[in-house]
Amino acid sequence: MSNRPTSEVAVLMRRERIDNRWQPWRWSLADVVPNEPAFGVEPRLLRQDEREEQWLFPGFAVELFRDDAEGYHLNLASPAPCWFVMWRMDEDTGTGLPLARPVEVSLSYHDAGRWLDAQESVEQVPAPPEVLEGLRAFVDANYQPEPKRRKRPDSFRSLQDRFGNPASVSTEKLRGGGGGGGHG
Repeated sequence: MSNRPTSEVAVLMRRERIDNRWQPWRWSLADVVPNEPAFGVEPRLLRQDEREEQWLFPGFAVELFRDDAEGYHLNLASPAPCWFVMWRMDEDTGTGLPLARPVEVSLSYHDAGRWLDAQESVEQVPAPPEVLEGLRAFVDANYQPEPKRRKRPDSFRSLQDRFGNPASVSTEKLRGGGGGGGHG
């Protein structure tokens, strides 16, 4: 068992009917809630009518890693700190209907960025105050901003010509036009 702070959560996904002849249904993230033993371990349909379905996906462990403290800090520093959920469509559900299945849940901006860079479906919902309070305590204990590095003045940089070769500047004046022919 890890000694990292961990939250057990469940994900609620919503499937809603839309007026579109090519895509009659749309999936979206509804919420992230604390996991409860009564939820079990398998996804289940909670509610269904002609306009909407709501599915519960229990059993996600959200661990906080010290080396990702900056990602949590960025989330807390945003205007609306949130849960990030990556989900994928599962076409082979045995019911004939595709199911949007959550794969990962995180509180890190870095995780969400990596998932988006990989072209995954990522959505977010606001994180409740008690989760943010614990996250803030973790960040306060583990996040060290990188020290700002002093930029060297341009006068200390080596000169290069337009081809990247070393170049030099002389302050000596050229006399007599500088060419090979002199005055005679």
